[in-house]
Amino acid sequence: MRTIILLSSLVILCSGNIIKQENERELEWWETSIIYQIYPRSFADSDGDGVGDLPGITSKLQYIKELGVGAIWLSPIFQSPMYDFGYDIADFYAIHDEFGNMEDFEELLKRADELDIKIVLDLVPNHTSNESMWFQEALNGNEKYYNYFVWEDGVIDENGNRQPPNNWRSHFRGSAWEYREEVGKYYLHQFVVGQPDLNYRNPDVINEMKDIIRFWLGKGVAGFRVDAVNCLFEVDKELFGGKYPDEPLSGRLDVDPNSHDYLSHIYTKDQNETYYMVYEWRDVFDEFKEKDGLQRVMMTEVYASIQDVVRYFGEGDKKGAQMPFNFDLITDVDASSSAADIKRAVDKFLTYMPVDQSANWVVGNHDQSRMATRYGSSLVDGINMIVLLLPGVGVTYMGEEIGMVDGFVSWEDTVDPSGCNTNDPINYVSVSRDPERTPFQWNSEKNAGFSVADNTWLPVAEGYQTLNVEAQREAERSHLKVYQALAKLRQQKEFRYGRYDSLAINKDIFVFRRWYNGETYLVLVNMRDIKYEIDLGYFENVSGEASVVVRSIHSPKNEGDIFNISALPVTGYEGLVLKLL
Repeated sequence: MRTIILLSSLVILCSGNIIKQENERELEWWETSIIYQIYPRSFADSDGDGVGDLPGITSKLQYIKELGVGAIWLSPIFQSPMYDFGYDIADFYAIHDEFGNMEDFEELLKRADELDIKIVLDLVPNHTSNESMWFQEALNGNEKYYNYFVWEDGVIDENGNRQPPNNWRSHFRGSAWEYREEVGKYYLHQFVVGQPDLNYRNPDVINEMKDIIRFWLGKGVAGFRVDAVNCLFEVDKELFGGKYPDEPLSGRLDVDPNSHDYLSHIYTKDQNETYYMVYEWRDVFDEFKEKDGLQRVMMTEVYASIQDVVRYFGEGDKKGAQMPFNFDLITDVDASSSAADIKRAVDKFLTYMPVDQSANWVVGNHDQSRMATRYGSSLVDGINMIVLLLPGVGVTYMGEEIGMVDGFVSWEDTVDPSGCNTNDPINYVSVSRDPERTPFQWNSEKNAGFSVADNTWLPVAEGYQTLNVEAQREAERSHLKVYQALAKLRQQKEFRYGRYDSLAINKDIFVFRRWYNGETYLVLVNMRDIKYEIDLGYFENVSGEASVVVRSIHSPKNEGDIFNISALPVTGYEGLVLKLL
């Protein structure tokens, strides 16, 4: 007998699965939306320079609408020297000239509003650019802006040579400290040399970032995805005699001393003050809801323990991010995973998150190998079923709806600093993020319809002639059409309000159930190329027959086919959405 504990209007199963609210409360816009990430450099080029831009995005909004997407999140569009392709911001208040200008952005907002599509921007609060006015003023002796950054004296070694203040390592290899003769000190850069960290122990920096948030929310954006948020604060050096301490070794034997992973980052990540900074930003977001009634959404990027991730939701009466990104379907599982592994990855976030918050599901982004590459093209539909039909918010990285795969980018064409900084023309591919950033594949024409330029900023992936939007629109069955069917289905009450439970039916088949007011759906994904006949009656109160609502493109079944759930045939890599009759 399964024990059930009642908590207010929520029910939680002892197995760790969460059963969602049945009350039809009014949901916020982001709770019912699909969030679609666009990497602007790679989506659509309107002016033929080989780089995607804002007018290009505007020209494709009708496609976004046809997908069933309610909001797009744009990777950074602010003025930048592009050492890290927009994550090194020189001017937080201006549009990068390769992408267009403020008028182009306002036109994007206007057209998106007409289509009822929200715009979410990428905020990079941890650092700025060494070409920013702030940093240049700091070098020129402006005390206000000098204090915007983290400076430290070097140390003199036994040979009389100046060395960095401590052993801290950059995410992009080597020391996290860079010396500047102009001030006679080192500045901290947890990322590339051109990205000096901001000093969040300075109230002026805190107020500046809040002003930046207000500026763009005032423009009409519906929220922010906050980049690398757990790097905001370093340990207070006054606790260590006024000097930043060395970080301990991680103990990993598979990395060299210049690698970021060589150290355990107990002094540069996940500091307690970071959470309260996020809570303060949420107060700024809510200022705007009080004015116009629209809840702005905050999505935080944190690769950390689940216990640290869920702290971003809030604490007590302090509200935080509505969507601390859940990367478990990226970090914990892949093509080699069993059904039990998938169930564990799904259940982990549901188990740890506060019961009054919403889950979110992410399987790819501009920093991670594409979903179709990690899981295999045969599982594209099944993984999209999981992302879009689990309780909570579905997040899609552009191209996942058609099953785009990583492109090959040669050493000569590599531009990502993660790859370039290896200085290794063979093994760079293991860390370069260029493959998942190759241009979007619209059709079979030149450069996959992305650009008319002779050279694009990254090469288009091979195989685009057959793997593209136009081909999938015209095909009888395609990943795109499956995705659109799932996007439509998730708007039904069973998926907005329905309860949830899941099972690993065997080592290969993961199944979850969504039910509401007597209607039940079962979502099934076979992780292997093995045929089975399975019994779905292991779910409580599930018996009889079920009809096929959506099926993966290689499934031999058709919509409307009816099967006995006690003897359901399942083919290799099959994904199914069934409705209990």
